[in-house]
Amino acid sequence: MTRLSRSKNQFSIKTRLTHELPALKACMTTLALKPSRHLLRLSDLTLLAVALVWGTSYGVAKGALVFYPVLGFLAVRFGLTFVLLTPVLWRGTPGQRRDALRTGLPLGGLLLTIFLCETFGVAHTQASNAAFLISLCVVLTPFAQWWLMGQRPTRAVVVFAAVSLLGAALLSGGITGNMGWGDALMLAAAVLRAFIVCQTSLLTRHSRATALQLTAVQAGVIALGAVLLALLWPGGLPALPIEPAFWQATVYLVLGCTVFAFFAQNWALRHSSPSRVALLTSSEPAFGALFAVAWLGESLSVLAWTGGGLMVLAALWTTLRRN
Repeated sequence: MTRLSRSKNQFSIKTRLTHELPALKACMTTLALKPSRHLLRLSDLTLLAVALVWGTSYGVAKGALVFYPVLGFLAVRFGLTFVLLTPVLWRGTPGQRRDALRTGLPLGGLLLTIFLCETFGVAHTQASNAAFLISLCVVLTPFAQWWLMGQRPTRAVVVFAAVSLLGAALLSGGITGNMGWGDALMLAAAVLRAFIVCQTSLLTRHSRATALQLTAVQAGVIALGAVLLALLWPGGLPALPIEPAFWQATVYLVLGCTVFAFFAQNWALRHSSPSRVALLTSSEPAFGALFAVAWLGESLSVLAWTGGGLMVLAALWTTLRRN
């Protein structure tokens, strides 16, 4: 009877292990994939730094475009980025290079489309309309995340997004005048921004490529696309400018607004949700307005200051609060 009892107990234990082992493995995998609180906090602070750097990019790029046309400038900016990061891409393993190409090629094509929509959209609409419409990305991203990733936005995310959008409306003055082609292009850019944030999160979660390798491929796609479009454009590409101001602005945009910002966003999307990334980077126009006041000598109304404060508050609120 003792041997029979032992045999039954062993069989019972094996049966329980057989049924519970898959659930235990899934639980351990989830815990392993879940980033630590310190890593999440670092991701948030990195994204705020991206918003700050991107906020300064408008004024700097505006100065550089005085010397060179848009498509040529995009080709120079992202071409230099690609050259700078090529050693990082080449030193990776064959598997990393394959993943970088598989992920970076479609994302680079989307980024090129976004840059074109934003650039030509700004040229054909008022600056206030452009600033407000591109800020719609922060509201669209949670719903794009719900649609593409099956992750329903929380009530807090929707509230933060609404506060940020209200701030954008106050900062830019909202929509003025009739909606035209320029407005449609800016709206398309906002939709594509929401879409690419989710796609980047989906494609990079299990990719072996590093964030810098992905940035290299994205920059190469944008540079090549800009060169091809510029060559097809009437007049082609003029000779490169020799003014120091152009190259100083270009170096800043390459190192700060492209290498660092693209790397940081690609890395952060592996540790945070697309909605959170969009909310934290939505303070970009507020930092841009502050840069315009401090560096370019522009002035803001009380409503604009209030709107900028709301956008920064929404970003900080998102940083401090974590489900």
